[in-house]
Amino acid sequence: MTSLAAVSSYLPPEVTPITPYLEGVGLNPGQIKLYHRFYGFSKIRLASESSSTELMLAAANRLEELRGREHQVRYVVQARTIQLAAPYPRNPLHEVRDALGLKNATAFSLTQHACASGLLAVDLCGKLLAADGDPDALALILVGEKAFTPSAQVIADSAIMGESMAAVLVRAGGERDRMVGYATRTYGEFHSGPFLSPELMAAFDQLYAPALAEVIVAAVEHAGLAPSDVALVLPHNVNQMSWFRVAKAIGLPRDRILLDNLPELGHCFCADSFINYRTALGLGRLRPGDHYVMTSVGLGATFSAMAFRH
Repeated sequence: MTSLAAVSSYLPPEVTPITPYLEGVGLNPGQIKLYHRFYGFSKIRLASESSSTELMLAAANRLEELRGREHQVRYVVQARTIQLAAPYPRNPLHEVRDALGLKNATAFSLTQHACASGLLAVDLCGKLLAADGDPDALALILVGEKAFTPSAQVIADSAIMGESMAAVLVRAGGERDRMVGYATRTYGEFHSGPFLSPELMAAFDQLYAPALAEVIVAAVEHAGLAPSDVALVLPHNVNQMSWFRVAKAIGLPRDRILLDNLPELGHCFCADSFINYRTALGLGRLRPGDHYVMTSVGLGATFSAMAFRH
């Protein structure tokens, strides 16, 4: 049974208000007001002077549970939204693996589910570790990216991208933070992602809340639970209005969706749910035995939800 052995997060110290940021990418005052008042964004965290390698190391170095267990790490996985991370021949993931001294680890990246690739990585790493048969083996997953192009900085009518990061240790087995349900759906007609035609954009907007609600319910039912059994949803940080629609569709009280980080951090690619997990622990929102759900939607379009028992 796949479980989270540890999760850490790194929030860059550079706090950027969204108004000048959105002005810089060409949005007008009316559009900016929408992101503030209706979508719920206020600030983001950026790391202008840090490379992707440095950000991943900053998150990984906060994993106290990794220290002394480097030899047990079998896989190092970067779950990404953007396929290209650095100019050839640089490989930030290999640089991180070497800097951490993970000599026994195979390194690879996942991008197939875009922003939902982090949950895909948890599922895949659990299966790989179970197949290997070593009960002490671990996988290190690194999530979060640099927003280094205009198309990666803002998703129209959805999210503003931040550069906070997370690192996740996964094991096969264990009782803590055990994954008990996973569901994912890909709607390939929306494969062009942020470059949809107006007609497809309207269709995607109509699909979004029902599709996300369906996949959350599917993950919960896979765990043998009902939505009322979910203590907390750890969401991807997009447009709060869409979350209100999802909550209504599921019949879940809004206060069970942890939106605290949305106005402060923005949408941090694959890292949101894991950063929100750390926030939930800090706020005392998860008790032993609680069931919670991580979610993400990747442009393209993949909807994913994963249920855990804390």
